[in-house]
Amino acid sequence: MNYLKQFLIILSISFIGEVLKAVLPLPIPASIYGMAILFACLMTGILKLEQVSNAGKFLIEIMPVMFIPAGVGLMASWNILQPMLVPVAVITVVVLIAVMAVSGRVSQAIIRHGKEKKRQ
Repeated sequence: MNYLKQFLIILSISFIGEVLKAVLPLPIPASIYGMAILFACLMTGILKLEQVSNAGKFLIEIMPVMFIPAGVGLMASWNILQPMLVPVAVITVVVLIAVMAVSGRVSQAIIRHGKEKKRQ
């Protein structure tokens, strides 16, 4: 019963994100609205982490299964994707390296800032 309640909370927030996507004319995916709402609720204390933690852990555990439909879709579209394979691969590698570099720099800056704050 606990899982059902937690899933209902997460699904309700996701539904609110879908409604916001339909109402607001912004190019933001509904899932981003839902994550922002969930984050805001957790940070303000409207929602306690214990109220969604078990369902969240379960969803994270089954996340690899959620990529199966996307992989099947790629395989089904192979004839369309084959001519674009090299440009897509190059773009993917460049973006991957850029994300790694930016994430590393941001992490280093946050760590440095934390150490400086401790010294003061």
